[in-house]
Amino acid sequence: MKVYKNRESVEDKYKWDLTEYFDSEESFQKTFNKVKKNISKLKDYVGCTKDSKKLYEFLQLEVETIGLWEDLYVYSYLVNDQVLGVPESMERKNNCELLSLELENNIHFFAPELLKLSKSSYQKLFKDNPKLLEFKASLDQTYRDKGHVLDEEKETIVSSLVNATNHFDDMSSTMINSLHHYGEVEVDGEKVEIAANNYRHLMRNPESSIRHIVRDQFQDKLEEYSTVNAMFLSSYVSMQDSLAKIHNFDSSWDQKLFYWNLPNGVFTTLVDTTEKHVSSLQRYYDLKKKVLGLQELTSYDVSLELSKNDQEYSIEEAQQMVINAVQPLGEEYVSKFQKILDNHFIDYCQYKGKCGGGYSFSTMNHNSRILMSYNGGMESISTIIHEGGHNVNHQYVMENNPPQYRETPSILAEVASLTNECLLSSYLAKNGQNKTEKLSGIANILDVIVSNLFGAVREGKMEEDMYHTVHEGGMLTKEYLDKLTYDSLSKYYGKSVTYDQKIQNSWVTRSHYYMNFYLYSYSICISVACAVASKIMNGDKQALKQYIEFLKVGSDVWPKDAFKILGIDLEDKKVYEDAIQYFDSMIDEFEKIYNE
Repeated sequence: MKVYKNRESVEDKYKWDLTEYFDSEESFQKTFNKVKKNISKLKDYVGCTKDSKKLYEFLQLEVETIGLWEDLYVYSYLVNDQVLGVPESMERKNNCELLSLELENNIHFFAPELLKLSKSSYQKLFKDNPKLLEFKASLDQTYRDKGHVLDEEKETIVSSLVNATNHFDDMSSTMINSLHHYGEVEVDGEKVEIAANNYRHLMRNPESSIRHIVRDQFQDKLEEYSTVNAMFLSSYVSMQDSLAKIHNFDSSWDQKLFYWNLPNGVFTTLVDTTEKHVSSLQRYYDLKKKVLGLQELTSYDVSLELSKNDQEYSIEEAQQMVINAVQPLGEEYVSKFQKILDNHFIDYCQYKGKCGGGYSFSTMNHNSRILMSYNGGMESISTIIHEGGHNVNHQYVMENNPPQYRETPSILAEVASLTNECLLSSYLAKNGQNKTEKLSGIANILDVIVSNLFGAVREGKMEEDMYHTVHEGGMLTKEYLDKLTYDSLSKYYGKSVTYDQKIQNSWVTRSHYYMNFYLYSYSICISVACAVASKIMNGDKQALKQYIEFLKVGSDVWPKDAFKILGIDLEDKKVYEDAIQYFDSMIDEFEKIYNE
């Protein structure tokens, strides 16, 4: 795999094209100025809830303004992540965040004003102006907030304080991805600089001594600054807990359940079912130890590939593979995925200073862009098909919903990405060029389930514990987070993994803890994805039809109703038991092919 020292050395064909958003700094500034003008106009609509015509005008202007602001912010976010720490990029992003504050301040009047209406007065608005039905779902969701929205002045103060202080994730990310120097390690006679965005790749090196060095140097550097990172995370959780109290919720978790409109039973069933079957995870680790021929499986061995596939895939080969894998989803879906590849929606290559990880980031008016750190292995191909699933989902949503309903909640979004990962593994298991490639296909989906079901439930429960501790007046100290992580991993590893104290500060790199209970979404979605993909791969045309309809769902549909399209009840433990049974069956299939 070609090594890139900086962004300038990367070929243009492997960089994303952001001109769909803005083709010049002038066009960016022109939109920025327009948004500022629109924001000032929005304040003129104070009192619009008493006039159905004025209300409709306000909602149209609000959606237009938010859409344009999203373009500004996402563009600035993407440019900033290309090379972290560039002053101009940071300033541009900060300006967009300040613009968001202006926007929020000028529309804060609306929710309190709407909620003052009696039920009869609220319903009368739609009779007086049927055009308002275009916005009824979003208005209903706002009206549902009665009792949780403050008056305009208080909401403005709260928003101003949050926008001024909520940079904990950015500070942590900049430290981990840009400011820390983790040293070097010699690989195949060459010095390789250790960085956050190549850490996982280095931890899959076949040489135990290299993995040990990389793990120790990386974790030791994190250890030096983990007290600071604990302060960031504690401040974030404290802020979320305070916001929940301010808005009359018992806790942040109750607030999240309210906005998902899901009962707590969904998540107690998820956690209980997963923890009762943690032996399946330990079976996976035992299999890995056997296949890799290890006396013991240590914490710096767990990232090793279950099936070692030394083939290095070019980006072009990866592109063709993912297109082949999504064929069961039909011609229309395949054409939408091809659009991602043909239009430079992906920023592939890794180099120091680029934000690590992978994501797909979209706006209500434009296709998403995908950031990743391509390393030539199966993990990178998995990232392409995963994030591409989000992109295609957004394409369907844009085509089938007005702008105000083009946001997909996290509790639904990961189904689209994880279903694709199941399809990739199935494709490789059946069409692999050799035994190794077939096994690597099965190993990939096993890794996905380990991460997104077992791993996300484990860390989601940790996150619940963090919030409970802060809610009860405690603080997330380094010592607390280290112990929480160590105890959690010990429970899931059991006797299958040999570990030491260095596992305890892995919480430092987890950006998901700054996403307010996002992790549970992965667990729900992988469980659903396993069911959907299994049916589609078995040729169930009705299941495919239902799935495409599911991908079209906008934010005017509650998650529980969206899952009904797929015939899923999230409070039924069978959903999660089936996912774990699928996991066990994939282990069986791996063992069968491995022993042939």
